[in-house]
Amino acid sequence: SVVVLFMCAGILSPKEVLAGFSNKGMITVALLFLVSEGVRRSDALGHLVKRMLPKRSGVSVRNGYLHILPVITSVSAFLNNTPVVVVFIPIIKQWARKARLPLRKFLIPLSYAAILGGMCTLIGTSTNLVVHGMMLDAGYDGFTMFELGKVGVFIAFFGVLYMILFAAKKLPDDPAESPVRSDVTEEVDSNIVEAVIGSRFPGINRLCSEFDFSKHYGAEIREMRRGGVVLADPEAQIFREGDTLILGADGTCLYTGCDSSVFVLMLSNGRYHEPVSRGWRKWLAIALLTVMIVGATFGSLPAVQQLWPGIRLDMFFWVCVVTVLMGCFGIFPAKRYTKFISWDILITIACALAISRAMVNSGLADFIAAHVIDFANGVSPWTVLVVLYITTNIITELITNNAAAAFAFPIAMSAAQQLGVDPMPFFVAICIASSASFSSPIGYQTNLIVQGIGNYRFKDFVRVGLPLNIITFVLSIVLIPLFWDF
Repeated sequence: SVVVLFMCAGILSPKEVLAGFSNKGMITVALLFLVSEGVRRSDALGHLVKRMLPKRSGVSVRNGYLHILPVITSVSAFLNNTPVVVVFIPIIKQWARKARLPLRKFLIPLSYAAILGGMCTLIGTSTNLVVHGMMLDAGYDGFTMFELGKVGVFIAFFGVLYMILFAAKKLPDDPAESPVRSDVTEEVDSNIVEAVIGSRFPGINRLCSEFDFSKHYGAEIREMRRGGVVLADPEAQIFREGDTLILGADGTCLYTGCDSSVFVLMLSNGRYHEPVSRGWRKWLAIALLTVMIVGATFGSLPAVQQLWPGIRLDMFFWVCVVTVLMGCFGIFPAKRYTKFISWDILITIACALAISRAMVNSGLADFIAAHVIDFANGVSPWTVLVVLYITTNIITELITNNAAAAFAFPIAMSAAQQLGVDPMPFFVAICIASSASFSSPIGYQTNLIVQGIGNYRFKDFVRVGLPLNIITFVLSIVLIPLFWDF
């Protein structure tokens, strides 16, 4: 709506409105959704984390962190964070039950570890690719595969260390079993399904009583949770994205919603339905992912570019090749590819890029940048970096990471031009600050998922996440100028 208003006001031309939909970074994000789906279906992630979990009984929460968090951080550096979290939740849930450890001690650290891993590479999170695409459009070289890791690896290491040492004390224990759960355990022919509502759920913003859930999905709503609170009388509630539903259903309900974004996550009696994949496809998916990472890493080297001067062997090239090969070999069902792409995220990115262009065309970016420089006394690029980081981080906690990055990018570019410095430190700060959504469940989709499953309150994210935000901030403003000169 905002983009259309800018077009009507003459701030944006129709070509500029549509430019975001052909942005290299945005298309790369779309294809990475398919690559992540292929790896998810291979179940390679499940086998990996099951091997890493401690087998002996009597382990502590901290010991569980030592085994789980480094693996999650490493994996999420190369895959979309959401499928990583979705795959790991049921595995950790079953393991925690067997180890007799409270599940709520693990879910927020799971989401945070995935976010920290995403800061380490170009493809770790969509935010990095969005900023990369905007840099290319502005005439800059963009990021290499592991360039952000110069800072991201340090942040991930100290972030994981902080959670290992302090998260268990700050997180709540599991609550007592609810009456709904105890009643259902006596029903032999019924499954308990936990479902987190996604963006495409057709009943969003409608009353439960007006939406025939049973007719659509063959399930009965027994409990609804939102923001860590069990809502009384579900029939009188309005469906919202991110709500967690406790359903009484047969097994068919799980297969109805598992392959679409109608439900972000579905657990049946604590188990996640994983499509069966043949062994050779599992290894082929991992091999193709490795080819993509290695190809994007070395394809940007000058020696490689000289060998193939007519082809740009960048991340976009390799993700296109790997996506087509995964579809050809049936690693994900190619005819249903649209179901695996989060179109709402792509449209948000494309429109955010258009708004970013409008900020440049209208002069708003220059105006804000001038005031930021004045606030920083006009002498220190480092102070401008601090102000830009804090502003971007606040915005990402309130809206979304991609929108925050698109909003901050033109301001950073204008500030660098007015100061006469290299904008690269500012661009890196935007990537880190946009991803560092730890103090709020609404800034990042993985936080929203674990909030519903773990029944967390807003204050739980603040207690654990705010110190992590401070750690990330301090490390960023110290390390970024060391690796990228102004």
